[in-house]
Amino acid sequence: AQMPCGEVVCGAPGSGKSTYCYGKHQLFTALNRPIAVVNLDPANENITYPCAIDISSLITLQDVMNEFGLGPNGGLLYCMEYLEANFDWLEERLNELGKDAYVLFDLPGQVELSTNHDSVKHIVQKLTKGGFRLAAVHLCDAHYITDAAKYISILLLSLRAMLHLELPHINVLSKIDLISQYGELDFNLDFYTEVQDLSYLENSLSASTPRYAALNMAIISLVEDFGLVGFETLAVEDKNSMLHLTRAIDRATGYVFIPPSNANAPPGTIDTSDSAPSSRPNAFGLFSSALSTMKGPADDIRDVQERWIDAKDEWDAHEKKQWKEEGEVVRDQAARAGKIRERKPPE
Repeated sequence: AQMPCGEVVCGAPGSGKSTYCYGKHQLFTALNRPIAVVNLDPANENITYPCAIDISSLITLQDVMNEFGLGPNGGLLYCMEYLEANFDWLEERLNELGKDAYVLFDLPGQVELSTNHDSVKHIVQKLTKGGFRLAAVHLCDAHYITDAAKYISILLLSLRAMLHLELPHINVLSKIDLISQYGELDFNLDFYTEVQDLSYLENSLSASTPRYAALNMAIISLVEDFGLVGFETLAVEDKNSMLHLTRAIDRATGYVFIPPSNANAPPGTIDTSDSAPSSRPNAFGLFSSALSTMKGPADDIRDVQERWIDAKDEWDAHEKKQWKEEGEVVRDQAARAGKIRERKPPE
């Protein structure tokens, strides 16, 4: 059975979607894990990552705007509807990637595509029907949590995207490494990531927008009634942060259940060595990693707070020292292996 995994990367403009895709491509390449990035933004002309499939070879936003006299938003919606109507174009190219591809779908930044408009939803449904195991990765800029009203807005946006896309969903506060630039938070980071008792925001909201106090509290109760929203954190240049988020997404997509290609099947089981890894049983993954708590750096939100908020400068200095030491070790090993010829002082 063909069961490739993947991520639908969505979020507002500037939330770091393309940067995340580029970082993920670099990480997976270093881990020798196959990955393909699909650009579904017809307005994205400066693609930073290696792009396996690009929607601009099917349709571009500029062509649509010129031909139909549409603005950028209307043109983008047309492009998505056009892609939905020509889904076979996308399907053919995805099939060429192989049955064990891990695919990132980089969506445009217009939030209505993942909250209201049906084209992306229908495309996602067709992909899942075709065997894709997808998770939605919804990026929100972390600086929004520094303002109570903005935080409420991203909660509502995240909830709407979750209900609309109907996928396993990971909400992410991106650019967490920059959050210390925006001043102190009213609460600890776990208050925002775990979406704890939001009534504590009432004072902040009443102070900033007293006219909308009742509306704000109604929105808060709505979000709490659903009880669906929570956030992971992401600093895209930090390896531990990327690995933690990858583990969370792998659990959402079911990738943790896929055994390594060289894994031995338990005795007495049907020989599935010729089939794709995604369709082979993985009892070890099922019982050991899938349902246990995630262990590793950046897995505890308190560690994230210490790294990026409470003791950022100290950690930065510590990491620089580590990198320097690692570089010296590599250089010494290379020198011992004769790869680097030490320059001798003149006699």
